[in-house]
Amino acid sequence: MPEVEIKIGGRAFEVFCQDGEEHYLHSAAKMLDTEASVLAGQIGRLPEARMLLMAGLMLADKTAGLEDKLREAEARMAEKEAEIARLMARPAPEPQKIEVAVIPPELMETLSELAARAESLADAVEDKAG
Repeated sequence: MPEVEIKIGGRAFEVFCQDGEEHYLHSAAKMLDTEASVLAGQIGRLPEARMLLMAGLMLADKTAGLEDKLREAEARMAEKEAEIARLMARPAPEPQKIEVAVIPPELMETLSELAARAESLADAVEDKAG
């Protein structure tokens, strides 16, 4: 079990931790030191026990706020998952029948003939007018 020295509020502490958990201990100590530094800056020198208590309470307050946000996010996520499940469970919509107009070839021929006659008539009118 390794012994690790940590510093909180300018004071050194020797603590033990499980093998491989030194990084977590240093990280937690840094968080506690940050809160202790805030206290020292606001209040000044405090007895060790009071400084650690206040810093711990400040961290606990932050943690409680994060836990509330986490619960809210989990509730929103559960709502979205339920909505997705509801949408996935719905039956598929009925296929829609779409009709596309098809012009029969006979009609195309008739329209071509009419266009040719109209051009012929237009030419005849121009000849008479000119």
